[in-house]
Amino acid sequence: MTTRTFRIMVRGVFDGLIDGQRAELLAAAPEHDVLHAAFTREGHLSYDLSARSAFTFRFLDEGEAEEDILAATERAEQAAESWLTARGYGFKNLRSQAEDLSQAPLGKRQRRAANAAG
Repeated sequence: MTTRTFRIMVRGVFDGLIDGQRAELLAAAPEHDVLHAAFTREGHLSYDLSARSAFTFRFLDEGEAEEDILAATERAEQAAESWLTARGYGFKNLRSQAEDLSQAPLGKRQRRAANAAG
């Protein structure tokens, strides 16, 4: 069996932050800038609290079968919730979007490389 790679985005909105939490997030904002966003196994958080209270976690996971994406999505949601809860950050409207990269359409360069190899 081949290994499938899944990219999962867990989105939500910070809710009920107190001034100290907001200041803490603003101080850490440069490391959570969307320009540095990446899909990682441990999850990467990005937000721009000065513009809006939304956030996105990006996770990378693997599985062997197509249906493994459901378990990967559940793990990503739990990891995001745990990270937020451990820091005392309130949140709401948590939702996920997952993509199986083995099912993703090839980009122009990938099609060209596949045609050249074949």
